[in-house]
Amino acid sequence: MVQKYQSPVRVYKYPFELVMAAYEKRFPTCPEIPVFLGSEILHESKSDDGAIHIIERSCKLNVDAPRLLKKIAGVEYVFFIQKNTVNWKERTLRIEAHNETFANRVVVLETCSYSVHPENEEWTCFEQSASLDIKSFFGFESTVEKIAMKQYTSNIKRGKEVIEHYLKELISQGITFIPRWTPPVAQGQKAEQAPAASHDTSDAALEAGAHGATKEQTGSSCPPAEPVSPDADKLDADYIERYLGQLTPMQESCLIRLRQWLQETHKGKIPKDEHILRFLRARDFNIDKAREMLCQSLSWRKQYQVDYILQSWRPPALLDEYYTGGWHYQDRDGRPLYILRLGQMDTKGLVKALGEESLLRHVLSINEEGQKRCEENTNLFGRPITSWTCLVDLEGLNMRHLWRPGVKALLRIIEVVEDNYPETLGRLLIVRAPRVFPVLWTLVSPFINENTRQKFLIYSGNNYQGPGGLVDYVDKEVIPDFLGGDCMCTVPEGGLVPKSLYQTDEEPENADHIRLWTETIYHSASVLRGAPHEIVVEILEGESVITWDFDILKGDVVFSLFHSKRAPETSHKEATLPSTSAAGDNVQLIDKTWVLGVDYSRVESPLVCREGESIQGSHVTRWPGFYILQWKMHGPLPCSGTSLPRVDDVLASLQVSSHKCKLIYYYEVLASKDFRGSMSSLESCNSGFSQLSGATTSSSQSQSSSHLSR
Repeated sequence: MVQKYQSPVRVYKYPFELVMAAYEKRFPTCPEIPVFLGSEILHESKSDDGAIHIIERSCKLNVDAPRLLKKIAGVEYVFFIQKNTVNWKERTLRIEAHNETFANRVVVLETCSYSVHPENEEWTCFEQSASLDIKSFFGFESTVEKIAMKQYTSNIKRGKEVIEHYLKELISQGITFIPRWTPPVAQGQKAEQAPAASHDTSDAALEAGAHGATKEQTGSSCPPAEPVSPDADKLDADYIERYLGQLTPMQESCLIRLRQWLQETHKGKIPKDEHILRFLRARDFNIDKAREMLCQSLSWRKQYQVDYILQSWRPPALLDEYYTGGWHYQDRDGRPLYILRLGQMDTKGLVKALGEESLLRHVLSINEEGQKRCEENTNLFGRPITSWTCLVDLEGLNMRHLWRPGVKALLRIIEVVEDNYPETLGRLLIVRAPRVFPVLWTLVSPFINENTRQKFLIYSGNNYQGPGGLVDYVDKEVIPDFLGGDCMCTVPEGGLVPKSLYQTDEEPENADHIRLWTETIYHSASVLRGAPHEIVVEILEGESVITWDFDILKGDVVFSLFHSKRAPETSHKEATLPSTSAAGDNVQLIDKTWVLGVDYSRVESPLVCREGESIQGSHVTRWPGFYILQWKMHGPLPCSGTSLPRVDDVLASLQVSSHKCKLIYYYEVLASKDFRGSMSSLESCNSGFSQLSGATTSSSQSQSSSHLSR
């Protein structure tokens, strides 16, 4: 595999001629570069007018390699051929180098260039690119590649330091200006009238430089306050350090190469440099993996118009009231701080009232806003801010939050964020983690990137207070009041979402929004008098687990679970109510000719479910076959003897006699081995959470193999 390197543009704030004088001091030997043992000129030529000066050298280098490897290779040193071409008229230097030693086994090519800064002719730019191709090396190809890349990168920035060292040396000698090249004087005139027209720092040029400080200062002009990129398509090393942070030479190279590839091949909007860098970090600067991940994300952003989400997305009023998250100043490192009071959030209610699409869209807008705030803080604090901090308060977290469909929705959101916003989370502070938190963490953590998981800091109880707690990461002045700080926090307190706001088929989500998922968690159904709603689940082997979750939106129903060895036939039937409309979303499976106890059997006792209740449950199957989940309208029990019907039953019968019952439901089949780790999430009930609701009410009716809870 060919290893490649591309440097950013490094800028010397000195004229080209002065930089060339400093560069020439590196030859024939350079004590400042220990690996460079010496050089010998092989060929030298100049054009007639002196504008072009070509020097070809043989350079002797010492390689920091194991003694054994040197002995096997049979060499102590390696030799490179370097060709320097100076164009004094154009004010450029091009350096081409290749290895002479082991040229048939290893191919090293390097190209460097010095040129005038396009926006300031008194500054000089430097660029460098190289490639390494090890074809064979006595079975040590991998070792040689690592040694070569390590030594090469260690000397890259050293090269700039050496030039700056010799520039300071020249200035200390009073040489601050060297005249530019001019065409030769006309024939017959005295040669001494012509300014120095050579690359060499001649005595005349140095003498002229000793009196040129004023001219140098005048031509230099005032440098801009911020790093200036010498070309819109190139990156300046100072710009990288100022806006993107400290990068190793190879990391800089990966960024530049991926950026160049996008400019050459990508037809859409080119992402910002900090965005490209995040994908490289997420893939440990493997440029091929980062390119694949970034391209998939760019395609996703274009397909769903994510670039415009901050302009187009307006959160529903429900989110403003019940979504317990918001931005809150910044942490000690200048990162934007996002606070999420997850323990106070009714995740189940939000999913049912808004749907996954709206929640995902809201989370995407938060991430887009976070990137925008990072840019603002970078300019505000004068240093790179490329990620934000999230403070999650879990006070109030309980089994309700482990509701399985809600967790699945959360995992989908995490997946989208991980794929498209990598390395945006700088730190995650989790405070007041309750005993139930390990269960949620077990479900969620496998879907979170390892690099991201290492940024999590978890505090249980009041451990977040005092030294070693929040004050180590967040200034005391901005710690929210609900965590014992003095700063008023405007993040909503949340609460239970009213069930009257839950969506049904009659109240679909806004059809105009962009769908980011194609699947829907919930199904809706109607239950009519004499027309129950039934669904069938085929189980091919015993010990599987059927799980369900449903909400009764209107009326009272009876829920039952049956088993049959026969496959039922689907039929849509009219209700016995005096209505002309069809049942629509009502499906019946149990044929009227079937006999209970013969054709099918009951495996769960009937459960009466009242309007407004949420029911969750599971059943561990004993036999293969067909399992039928049934919801039927609840009516008064038949009277026996002289017993009178109960008043509640009569009122319930009158209430549902004029309309259908409605519900939304979700079900899933799990292998028993997968179910064990999720048992707690399926046994949650409608107890509310924290101080947000009153006393719990739960009832369960189950056989030994099943669990039902409200």
